[in-house]
Amino acid sequence: MIADSDWLTLLLACHQRAEPVVLVTVARARGSTPREVGARMAISAKRLADSIGGGHLEYQAIAYARQMLVSTGRSRQLQRWSLGASLGQCCGGVVWLNFERLERHDHDWLLALQQARAEGVAWRRELSFVDDTPPQHRLASATENSLLAADDSHFVDVLPALAAHIVLCGAGHVGQALVDVMAALPWRVLWLDARDDVFPARLPPNVQCCQGDASDVPTLPAQAYWLVLTHNHKLDFELVHAILQRGDARFVGMIGSASKRTSFKTRLLARLSPQQLAPLVCPIGISGIHSKQPAAIAVAVVAQLLQLITATPSTLTPSLPAPVPPHRCSAQRV
Repeated sequence: MIADSDWLTLLLACHQRAEPVVLVTVARARGSTPREVGARMAISAKRLADSIGGGHLEYQAIAYARQMLVSTGRSRQLQRWSLGASLGQCCGGVVWLNFERLERHDHDWLLALQQARAEGVAWRRELSFVDDTPPQHRLASATENSLLAADDSHFVDVLPALAAHIVLCGAGHVGQALVDVMAALPWRVLWLDARDDVFPARLPPNVQCCQGDASDVPTLPAQAYWLVLTHNHKLDFELVHAILQRGDARFVGMIGSASKRTSFKTRLLARLSPQQLAPLVCPIGISGIHSKQPAAIAVAVVAQLLQLITATPSTLTPSLPAPVPPHRCSAQRV
């Protein structure tokens, strides 16, 4: 059995190959449960993507989905599980799972969802459990939530807008490790590097590559979290200066030592005010992790971002980026 990281990527791949696949979504949760409403996983005969919480619940859900793959029955089913001793779990809660075997008519909403995710906007569809009519789908407002009707007749399924916009400057070893970690998080990642031959051919769906340098900073997303870790200290300085000069960054983190921070701040104070320098953090990453391995640095930095982003939930409505010249910026998908 092969595990993939992204449920939508697996759904699209299977649908394009006419390979049966089931989408499992947490439609309702009561009490203590391993995942929240809206959590999803995709299940094909040999592959899995994402998780609805693990444990025996997920084991049973996988078995149920695999039965649906070979069934000629209804393509959409709602199942209730109590997370108690009978299931070999002790959470004590209850979950309702929506199982959907993809059919030909699912093509339209899958493509619409793929586009909405790429643009970082919320997306909504309504499913009926009375029959197998195609889902009604559209863009959603920022205030809508997933909801299973009280009589279990239908499910309003909302995929929220991605919670934050990260601009990652630098595609070296640490940059690549950061992309690997951020692939599973609900963030839009714009990956910037001046070189044109450093980006990997395969990228997570939430990552967009852009060849550029400090001159491109004014055109990039507002209210972003910036990470600067290029191969060149001169370029780092130019990027940090351009970012701070914008004045709208939620966070500006730069890889480096305390001495690099002191040197940069001294030079930046000749051009910027102390208030403009306030968002700059160097070194980056939560304290207590001393390893210099790229993967360890990436974990420490992402943990720091998680602390910042989850601490201010009311400020996380993402803004779409200003247009970037198309010959310099391209989205790549797995």
